[in-house]
Amino acid sequence: MMTGKAEKATREKTMQDPLLTPREVHEDYGFSQQTLANWRWTGIGPDYIKQTPGKGGRIKYRRSAIEAWLCAQTVKAGGAAA
Repeated sequence: MMTGKAEKATREKTMQDPLLTPREVHEDYGFSQQTLANWRWTGIGPDYIKQTPGKGGRIKYRRSAIEAWLCAQTVKAGGAAA
């Protein structure tokens, strides 16, 4: 169980790096929820958090994970990966 300080630190970090639902990722970045699901299935998309177990588990993405994944996908002029 977390202490009061640990809970506060976790809340502050989440506020700075919010957790997004697949719907929010779609709204902010344009990737469909099905595309995100396909990427999770094949292991090629951004890192995600599975909050509940099982096939229908709730999925969240850290905004920083989406941004880092996008940076890794960026190709510089000349074809070299960033």
